[in-house]
Amino acid sequence: MRDPRSALAETLRRIDSSLEDGRSRADVLDLDQLSADSGEPHEVVTTLLDGGQPPAEDIAERIIRRIEHLRATRRRSDGSPHSYEEIASSYGATRASLSNLVRKKTQGTEQRTGRSGGPLASTQAGVETFFFGQPNGWLSADPASALNDALQPVLNLLRSTAGSEPYSDRRAVALRSAAALPDDQFELLEDVIAGLVRQAREERRQQR
Repeated sequence: MRDPRSALAETLRRIDSSLEDGRSRADVLDLDQLSADSGEPHEVVTTLLDGGQPPAEDIAERIIRRIEHLRATRRRSDGSPHSYEEIASSYGATRASLSNLVRKKTQGTEQRTGRSGGPLASTQAGVETFFFGQPNGWLSADPASALNDALQPVLNLLRSTAGSEPYSDRRAVALRSAAALPDDQFELLEDVIAGLVRQAREERRQQR
């Protein structure tokens, strides 16, 4: 299996090589989105993007932290977080078993040793199935691996447009047209684009 940090470094290299028009990573990477998609805090995402190593973390602690991250970022359609009871009942567990685990009121062997076996493994599989449709290792993934996965849509988008003359031509025309709009129409265009971006992000979250 390839080292997660090496895979991340290769993805970042490919992103850099796909940038055009003098753009930098800061122009194409959304830290909020990368944090939401990877399950890592902003500071860890920034550290990894800069080639650093985040602080060591027990795997069990990571799983527990990311369960709460999922509840905070993958919410119901009304904006409220999924309840412990709703999540736990989906895989045949009790509300208390999940809420106590997350709140660190249990002292199982899997937490003391840092392994994700036994009850914690079944909890991980159940929670991942609830949010993603199947177990996928997202809760326990190494931070570098998680960020690498979160960067793939960015890389794919850059690759799909890099060196495409028809796209570049259309983009140049669109930019010139937008720049020539009256102020009120330009502001309306900004609002429409911002709304589309928000909808696309919500669609991505619901599909995960």
